[in-house]
Amino acid sequence: MQFDEMGKMDGKTLMLLPGTACDYQTNFAAVLDPLSEKYHLICVNYDGFDGSDTIFPDMITVTEKIEQYILEHFNGRLDGAIGSSLGSSFVGQLIQRKNIHMDHGIFGSPDLDQSGRFSAWLQSKLVVPLLTGFTKSEKKKAKSKEKLKKFFEMDDASADKFVDCFSKFNPESVKNEYYTDLLTWLDEDIHVEHTKAHFIYAARMGEKYLKRYRKYFRDPEIRTFDMQHEQWLFGGEKYAAPVLKAIDEFMETPV
Repeated sequence: MQFDEMGKMDGKTLMLLPGTACDYQTNFAAVLDPLSEKYHLICVNYDGFDGSDTIFPDMITVTEKIEQYILEHFNGRLDGAIGSSLGSSFVGQLIQRKNIHMDHGIFGSPDLDQSGRFSAWLQSKLVVPLLTGFTKSEKKKAKSKEKLKKFFEMDDASADKFVDCFSKFNPESVKNEYYTDLLTWLDEDIHVEHTKAHFIYAARMGEKYLKRYRKYFRDPEIRTFDMQHEQWLFGGEKYAAPVLKAIDEFMETPV
């Protein structure tokens, strides 16, 4: 596991938790600088995605390691944490388990998919080869890059960085991460005193995800943005600026 601290060291603490098959350097590259100006950032890379030869074990084991770091370095308390996509599953677990406390849990347009063991196995067999195989040839790499540019409105540099990210991690880690995320369930109607759940809702994902957010958390604050899944992290200032403004407002909300 890798925990890098940076930014405004006397500011509010904000943990950054990246998404599937990604490190924080790639996932949050476009927003690290503006967030660093205001917050004491704790940037996390999970086992298997931290540059070591470790393999990602499962979501709960990694959650326990995150909790231990917060307990040892921050007396068990954060001002906030933001998860990108799968990273939001960690935010949810950290809130639900109550081993540490955070004032603000910020969910970056997550799927929050949950399934049984057979369905998770089947989905992993279908999806993981796509995540780990589309950079195996220059032709596939170029095709994937063009799809990312079109879908997220990425520029060339961002698309190159994102595509390269998928090719540098052990497929076993990607499989374990994807599979165990589907098996790591959230309770319904989660409510923890003095913790507020905030959701960045990407409206182009569809309303079924909006329903999930309200299913799992009691009275969440939901901000709607006209964008694709996590487009604020990859689509440039047009998408990033309003979401960054919302994050500042989330972090100032009384709890």
